[in-house]
Amino acid sequence: MGKQHIERKSSFAAAFRAAFPYSMPVLAGFMVLGIAYGILMADKGYGFPWAVLMSAVCFCGSMQFVAITLLTTAFDPLAALLLSFMVNARHLFYGLSLMDRYRGQGALRFPLIYLLCDETFSINCSVEPPEQVDKGYFYLSISLLHYGYWVTATLIGSLLGSLLTFDTTGMDFALTALFVVLFIEQIRPKENRLSGFIGLACTVLALVLFGADNLVVPAMAMILLVLVVGRKRLCT
Repeated sequence: MGKQHIERKSSFAAAFRAAFPYSMPVLAGFMVLGIAYGILMADKGYGFPWAVLMSAVCFCGSMQFVAITLLTTAFDPLAALLLSFMVNARHLFYGLSLMDRYRGQGALRFPLIYLLCDETFSINCSVEPPEQVDKGYFYLSISLLHYGYWVTATLIGSLLGSLLTFDTTGMDFALTALFVVLFIEQIRPKENRLSGFIGLACTVLALVLFGADNLVVPAMAMILLVLVVGRKRLCT
């Protein structure tokens, strides 16, 4: 029993070491984003315990930025629920895309599902774990690293925000900038460019038809429909 426990720990350590280099670009992005989020929370009067708790429990970067406004205005539970669903609806499609990779992971599925975010999806969906490491531990290591980066950056930002006073206008654009970078990285391989174009076209169409406040769910639905209908062409 003791030997098996040591082997499992060794297996996780190997997977963690293998996963760490893949997480470095996200570390750079999350340091900027998380610090910006922590500063914005402090600017609205929420001390570091609240900011860190929000990041640790919710761990939904884009919705956390949106929630800053919800926390400082009259609370409307139904509106908050609908807004949260629309902002995070893309996770439904993330989950479908990762079903094959997460299949057979047993109890590891629960932290993998809970810790799923855009950046984790991007890496776990596109990177093949090294042959010598356990796949489940590799995916979990990526998830835990990203989670740790985000919570740590939030703590740093909230502490800085409580000490410094300056105009925070425009800081929330850091999240949009990160999504742009991730998109560019995803479409650099030629085989991904058609999917990227489909995503852009469907998003622009949803923007025209439904407006900026309601485009997320319709855009994701149109992207899914186009990809399902045209899957044979995309796979050739």
